[in-house]
Amino acid sequence: MRYQFDDFELDTDRFELSRGGVALATEPQVIELLVMLVQNRHRMLTKEEINERVWRGRIVSDSALSSRIKIARKLLEDDGRTQRYIRTVHKKGFRFIAPVQELDATDDTPASVAPLAPQTPEAEPEPAPQSIGHSAKPAVAVLPFTNLTNDPGQEYFSDGITTDIISNLSKHRWLDVVARNTTFGFKGQAINVQILGQTLGVDYVVEGSVQRAGDRVRVNVHLTDCHSGHTQWADRYNRQIADIFELQDDITETIAARLEPEIGYAERNKVVHNRPANLQAWDCYHLGVHHFYQFTGPDNREAQRLLRQSQTLDPFFGEAFAWWAYAVILGMVYWDTQPTQALLDEALSACDKALMLMPNNATFHALKARVLLARREYRNAIRENRVAIELNPTFAAAFCGLGDSLAYEARYDEALKNFRKSIALSPNDPQMWAFLTYGALAMIFQGDFETALEWTDRAATIPNCQYWTCAHRAVALAYLNRIAAARDATAHLLCEQPGFSVAFAREKLFYLREQAQIDCYLEGLRRAGVPETARMLAG
Repeated sequence: MRYQFDDFELDTDRFELSRGGVALATEPQVIELLVMLVQNRHRMLTKEEINERVWRGRIVSDSALSSRIKIARKLLEDDGRTQRYIRTVHKKGFRFIAPVQELDATDDTPASVAPLAPQTPEAEPEPAPQSIGHSAKPAVAVLPFTNLTNDPGQEYFSDGITTDIISNLSKHRWLDVVARNTTFGFKGQAINVQILGQTLGVDYVVEGSVQRAGDRVRVNVHLTDCHSGHTQWADRYNRQIADIFELQDDITETIAARLEPEIGYAERNKVVHNRPANLQAWDCYHLGVHHFYQFTGPDNREAQRLLRQSQTLDPFFGEAFAWWAYAVILGMVYWDTQPTQALLDEALSACDKALMLMPNNATFHALKARVLLARREYRNAIRENRVAIELNPTFAAAFCGLGDSLAYEARYDEALKNFRKSIALSPNDPQMWAFLTYGALAMIFQGDFETALEWTDRAATIPNCQYWTCAHRAVALAYLNRIAAARDATAHLLCEQPGFSVAFAREKLFYLREQAQIDCYLEGLRRAGVPETARMLAG
């Protein structure tokens, strides 16, 4: 179906908005919102209806809907004052008010677009399943956990765990999470996850069970890919009952924190192994993040390129801007991206744009904090990380970032507490080596060289661990006066990063402001036998 209003055309088959024959770039949720408004133009749509259709019933803030309305109006050169196309009904909903012409009609309505609603105001449109592909966020359904305790009175506990996991996963704004009321309709039923995936339009299903015996609770949980039917991840949690609500918080926060990176890993693999012929913004983003997590210089450059391309394809795709900024910062710290003020300013502007598009996105606040830390604006970085944690208390990377920022302010005890929290929340995180390595650097500055050595040893066993881990290990050994071991660590470091030297380290530590910290680290390198300059390696 094609709808025309003024010189705009909304094509539901192609799922795009064009003007004068030129397609306008925007994110899929905005197109879906416009389709819903146009198809139901005979009446006002409530915020609840829009939430059920566009966000699949996921719990979102009013600002998320306001952001999409604002983007839609901007595409139509409309605004909240003029309201030529989209009218706001105060505190109730929205209505499309411009005259619309239907250019063609077909009985075969595309699966990704809802059918035209009946003309009776009492009949609400049925939510359409989300089309499968890389053009939309991955969708997750958390089914009610099974109560295995022979006591129906314990049902509240398994239901509470399910509800809290839904709530915590919903805070990861790149995921669509099915609402509790929808999934609890399947309680007690034998479920085929592949059929359920088609019914709810979801990519992943989380299932689990809860068993309580005496003063102990056991929770089993697993994540299943609805398309393949394969289990992506499973784990078991055994806890001692003390405070029942504290226990519930502990279990649900831990499960949600571990589910999120597993879903991200599965999504990146899909793009890499099933790459479409013509990459679109969502594909470029996930392929870029895949290269980002390879943690090599060439992969970092490719990540920056793909994330830039994603921005061009969709200038309203905040993830592409925020993750490009982070890729740039890591390129400065680890590889060959030059830390110029102009590039640091551009990275900060990219994060601000992402936050303008979605102000309550915890990831965007945490990535902005990384940029601020690189700019040596530690207090602002601390503030942004704390906002991220307030928005998503299970966000392991934000706790790590907060630990980093506190360490560079010489608040080491607070820093260590946050590093330990990040490690406990997400032990399978793709950046675990970084959590440990950044923590080790903080402990070097504090003078706790034994713990720094222990953490670098742990980090060194993780795939994709970077050369800074080996450098920190050499420094810790040198300060422990284990000179022979420090020299061995230096030899290993120079094999990993042949150009490493004291001068190289000084340049790469551009994000440190305190001269005492810089002097401490460089002196440790000298004691470990690291050459002053790269030229000395050939001598």
